[in-house]
Amino acid sequence: MPTEVIVIGLLALAGFLVGGVYSTWKTAKLVAIVLALLALLAAGGAITWLVSS
Repeated sequence: MPTEVIVIGLLALAGFLVGGVYSTWKTAKLVAIVLALLALLAAGGAITWLVSS
C-alpha cells in the first residue's frame, strides 16, 4: 500500500476524532480528553510516517 494512502487515512482518523472531541466536550470531558489524545497520536503517526519515507 502506498505511503500516501496510510498518511491520508491517519489524518482522516485524526479529523474524525477531533470531531468527537468537539461533540463530547460539554457532556463528557474525560472522554473528550481521551479522544483528543488519540487524535494527537494519529496525527503524530501520520507526520512520522510521512517524514520517515
